[in-house]
Amino acid sequence: MAIIVFQHAADVGPGRLGVTLRDLGFKLSIRRLDLPTDHPTNRHALEGFDPSSLIPKDFDNVHGVVSLGGPQNVGEDHAWMKPQMEFLKATHEKQLPLIGICLGSQMIAAALGGQVGPMDKPEIGFHNLMLNPGGQTDTILSGIPWSSPMYQTHGYEVKQAPAGAAVLGSSKDCKVQVYRAGIRTYGFQFHPEFDRAMIEAILPREGDFLARTGQSESEIRAQLDKHYPRFAVAADRLCVNLATYLFPLQRKMTA
Repeated sequence: MAIIVFQHAADVGPGRLGVTLRDLGFKLSIRRLDLPTDHPTNRHALEGFDPSSLIPKDFDNVHGVVSLGGPQNVGEDHAWMKPQMEFLKATHEKQLPLIGICLGSQMIAAALGGQVGPMDKPEIGFHNLMLNPGGQTDTILSGIPWSSPMYQTHGYEVKQAPAGAAVLGSSKDCKVQVYRAGIRTYGFQFHPEFDRAMIEAILPREGDFLARTGQSESEIRAQLDKHYPRFAVAADRLCVNLATYLFPLQRKMTA
């Protein structure tokens, strides 16, 4: 039994979330949707060259699902996007643990009937996540400061959460930073999985977002020096909460 991880770019992997899940005994099956199915990285790939074939056909031995971020956007023409969104919706309907981060969060929201679209101005760098009363009392967010700097890099956002979903936290320019749909589906617009090395690795390709927000790479690096220690503590706590409370322990023990 494994947690399916959909990865959409080489430098946007599971990071600290993956480390935490593995440390607690979970097995990850990482599906590199940005690579052809016959690539050696896709050890669980099926036959053929269609990236959508990396989407499981059923839920046999699926413990839960994580959909990560990436440079793509909801609505773009990628062979894997529609099949993945259908799988994410089915995962939610089966009440299996489901985590979406950045692009993944947006795909889940759209798959469940929410609205996703471009922002007037991207968020890049550290922006304060402000938890509302629902977020302040949510088990998965326990121990997370009610206002804390979280690393962001996105030009699209969830404009409207799915019907029945609870918005748990916002930033100044992005209303839906965290939401919960049902009992085991969580979406995060920020990147709790990022460690410092991951942030520094993607900075060189962030020129468009930097230009559109009037920032420089050196300014983001200054933010890293100032905010990363506090961010890392909160992100570690969130990853531990997800691994501890979201995934049924009995299923792991009997896998």
